[in-house]
Amino acid sequence: MEHITFQSTKLVIMSATGLDRDALHVYAGLATLFISALIFRKPLRSWLPWLLVLAVAIIVELVDLRNDWVTRHRLQWGASLHDIWNTLFWPSVILLLARRTRLFGARTGAEK
Repeated sequence: MEHITFQSTKLVIMSATGLDRDALHVYAGLATLFISALIFRKPLRSWLPWLLVLAVAIIVELVDLRNDWVTRHRLQWGASLHDIWNTLFWPSVILLLARRTRLFGARTGAEK
């Protein structure tokens, strides 16, 4: 029953915000990146916030794949990869910019 609740929650969020699924993934990825950086007190150049975005993206897609299997008896790998791409794109850009430029502050050799 948890897969129905998860899917219902996503539909409620989409309805309340007016966002489509792709935009929801983009915002969720950015929110996860920034919130995890704040909670763990890590700079955006640290791998930890990005790895947490990756973990959340994979977990959400595993739940979606399970729901697809239960409701449709098929797995939509392409849709899941697309969702992971949408979730990780901007956090990846931010990580690379933070690690390779001074855009987010001075670079130090300490965070690798």
